[in-house]
Order: sequence, then structure tokens, then C-alpha cells
Amino acid sequence: MPKDMSDIETPRPRTVTLRTPESTDGSAIWELVRECKPLDENSMYCNLVQAEHFSETCVVAEMDGDIVGWVSGHMIPNEDALFVWQVAVSPKARGLGLGSKMLEHLIGREACAEASQLNTTITKDNEASWALFRSFADRVGGDLSDEAHYKRETHFDGMHATEHKVTITLPEEDSPDSADAV
Repeated sequence: MPKDMSDIETPRPRTVTLRTPESTDGSAIWELVRECKPLDENSMYCNLVQAEHFSETCVVAEMDGDIVGWVSGHMIPNEDALFVWQVAVSPKARGLGLGSKMLEHLIGREACAEASQLNTTITKDNEASWALFRSFADRVGGDLSDEAHYKRETHFDGMHATEHKVTITLPEEDSPDSADAV
């Protein structure tokens, strides 16, 4: 006997919207970062200031009214480089390629138009971040290089692993489409 197909629940498509953050997003961003280990937690105030003062170089991703993604960054003064401080993706939004989509969205913004490279720092053991930035470099056709930058003993008094500076060259042609829905 055929099964009644009306009893089967079909999953709702997940629509994620990317946008600039607002100061009122600060606490939700802070909570998201806290749930995304091994990211370093900043103060809620720090995330509020990032969302307000650096909104044009930061991205939030919303799904069903919740913030499920965050990229914080800034243009490095006197350089044509975008520095990405943190990328956080909620466990409920993983597997959607959201990290790369947020980075592509960000480099497509007017505020980042002068960036010829993207920089970030990653500890050697953070496999998820290495995978994200390698994948992103491949997607945009950029070259990725790294070198020890903020060192355990020199910069962190032995209390934090060495952070490797990752540099990704960005293509000179038009930036990827920066549509709001992903």
C-alpha cells in the first residue's frame, strides 16, 4: 500500500540573509562567539563597538530571525588590506558554506574595494579556520601564504599559541556579487 506523502515532513529551505551589523546586535554576536569554540571571547562591549564603528567591514548572517554568522574585520590603516579578526558560524547553520559566503560578501562591499589582500591570523591547530581560508582562497582565485606572526613567547607571554598571519591575494577584477540573500 503506498504511503501517504502528506505525512512526511519536508525540511524548510534555509534562507540566510547577510547584512551590516547594528549596535543592537552586539549581545547576540557576543553569544554566538561564545558558542563557537575555540574562538577567543571578547567582551560584549567589544562586539557592540565592532558592530557600530566597523559595520561596513563586518557581516552578520541571519536565519529565521537569529544571528547565525559573524565576520569582524577592518581595513588596515595605510594598507590596501582587509584584516579579518573573527569568523563565527552557529552550529545550526554549519554545512551551508556560510563562512565563505560571508567573506565573499564582505570583499564585495564598497568599504573593501581597495583591498588587494585579505589578512587574518590562525593558530596552527585550528583546522576549521585553515579549511575555511584555504577554501575561500580557492573560490576567489587567490594565493594563500602564512608565517608565524604573533608568537607565543614574544607577544603572549606563553599564554596563547602562536598566531600565523595568513595572507590571501584578492583578484583584481570585479569583486564577487554581494547580493543579500544566500
